[in-house]
Amino acid sequence: MTRYLKIYEKEKRKIVEGTYEYGEKLPSKRVSAEHYGVSVITIEHAYELLAEEGYIEAKEKSGYFVTYKESEAFGESTARHVNDGAGLKDVSVIASAVASETVDSETSESISFNLYAKTVRRVLADRAMKLTSRAEGFGCPELRRAIKDYLARYRGIYADTERIVIGAGAEYLYGLIVKALGRDRMYAVEYPSYQKIAKVYGAEHINLELLKLGKDGIESKYLWGTDAEVLHITPYRSYPTGVTASAAKKAEYLKWSVERKGLIIEDDFESEFTTSRKAEETLYSLDKNDRVIYVNTFTKTVGPFIRTAYMVIPKGLSKLFYEKIGFYACSVPVLEQYVLAELIRNGDFVRHINRVRRKRRGRTVSQDR
Repeated sequence: MTRYLKIYEKEKRKIVEGTYEYGEKLPSKRVSAEHYGVSVITIEHAYELLAEEGYIEAKEKSGYFVTYKESEAFGESTARHVNDGAGLKDVSVIASAVASETVDSETSESISFNLYAKTVRRVLADRAMKLTSRAEGFGCPELRRAIKDYLARYRGIYADTERIVIGAGAEYLYGLIVKALGRDRMYAVEYPSYQKIAKVYGAEHINLELLKLGKDGIESKYLWGTDAEVLHITPYRSYPTGVTASAAKKAEYLKWSVERKGLIIEDDFESEFTTSRKAEETLYSLDKNDRVIYVNTFTKTVGPFIRTAYMVIPKGLSKLFYEKIGFYACSVPVLEQYVLAELIRNGDFVRHINRVRRKRRGRTVSQDR
């Protein structure tokens, strides 16, 4: 781990644990540089990461101040069904901006087709015999191991191979989750959110609540007022609003899951392409109580021609999921699974992600100018 990331982790811990209180000014970059024995630039990088994730904010000519705190709205109740759209002017403006940014990004950010075709040929040549065998219910062990290693190395997510489930798209996995958890639970989703999410749950004939988004996630009064037992969120960048959950909001989601004995479905679509210098913090990696089911897809990171997604089941739910959905056949062709496993294993997947991130950072810098 590079120096600025180590300092970022140390300073973040101080903020979360209350060593630095809300509104308190952090030591200057020069003072921190002397304390850690590093350059001012290193401290600046660490502080910028803290600011990006909502732990601190920079005030011109004044320094950096702590903005992280647990919500004071815990326990508030209010009407839970969102049906009037009131107070959503800000997020609607953001939504139009997000839509204009992503008109042609699906194809421009897909992995090189020549590289993909080359990988297909290699897999056909090297794994011919394995391609004729049937995949295990939760997916081919090769792909699940590759995902396990990738998540541990680059996302801070540590999971046994047995708790990784492969499926033909995120929407398919939502359905499996409902089958495993049961239709007698109430679910809640962000409002507004990607319309297919609510449609999938509607098709499963479950009770669904819509919880209004604010500037950094679901508004606290709606979160704590809901009777839902399962919360489906997209903390990285909710579509179509572009709203990103702050560090404090993520902590609030996890607190909700513990106090209400609820479960969270973390839909982490597109977070690999963050413009930050480090990978986005996932709720799954922050969760210490087995309350988060992590879902991600290769549709964005590899290309829209790939209909493969995966989820990571928390340990506490592993037995339940095997009993309820373990008998389902994997819905992704074996060839596609082996190709994805090879892309991850040989490093092409990570190199592609890094190229897109550099491209996006360059675009952000040019827009700032």
